[in-house]
Amino acid sequence: MARKETRTNPGSHISAQPRLHQRAREIQPYGTVNHALPLELEEPVRLQMTEQLNQLLADAMTLRDLYKKCHWQVAGPTFYQLHLLFDKHYDEQVELVDSIAERIQLLGGVSLAMAADVAETTQIERPPRGREEVPVQLSRLLDAHQIIIRTSRMLARRASELGDDGTNDLVVSEVLRRNELEMWFLSEHLVNAPLVTAQEPTTTVGAA
Repeated sequence: MARKETRTNPGSHISAQPRLHQRAREIQPYGTVNHALPLELEEPVRLQMTEQLNQLLADAMTLRDLYKKCHWQVAGPTFYQLHLLFDKHYDEQVELVDSIAERIQLLGGVSLAMAADVAETTQIERPPRGREEVPVQLSRLLDAHQIIIRTSRMLARRASELGDDGTNDLVVSEVLRRNELEMWFLSEHLVNAPLVTAQEPTTTVGAA
C-alpha cells in the first residue's frame, strides 16, 4: 500500500517549545479609534469621548492606588475602621476603573493601563512614599475625589451634548454617584465632634 504523504507548511512547524521574547508593531496606536461598531456615534465623537474617558481613567486608577496606600499605612486610634473603609472603597474603585476602561475599548479606543502612563496623565497630586497622619490621608483622598467629581460632571455634560448616552449614563450613574458617596463617608471622619463628653453650651455675657 502506498504511503500517504502529508504536506505541511515549513513555517507552521508545531513544537512544544514556547516562542519567547516576541515583539511586533502595535496593532492600534494610543489616541485613535479603529472599529466602527453600529453605535450611531461618528469618529470625532468617539475620539473626544475616549480622550476624556482616559483622563478620568487615569485619575480613577490613581485614587484606587491611593486608597490601597492609605489602607496599608493608616495608624492611630481609628486604625481598624479606616483600615476596613479604605479597602472597601478600593474594591469599589477597582470596579469603576474596569467599567471606564471597557467603555473606552467599546468606543474603539485604547485605554491607559500601565502605572507610568497613568502617572504622566493624572491630575491628582502624588503623595510621598512614607506614612502620613490620618487627617492628611483623608484630605488627600477628598482632594482626589473632588478632581474626579469635577471631571465627571464636565464629561457627562459633554457626552450628553454629543449624543453619547452610554458614556453619560456610565459617568453619572456609576462614577459620579459612587465618588460622591465615598467622599461623604470620608468627610464625616474629619468632623471635630466630641467622642465621650458633649460640650456644654457657653453662656453669652449679657443674656437674660
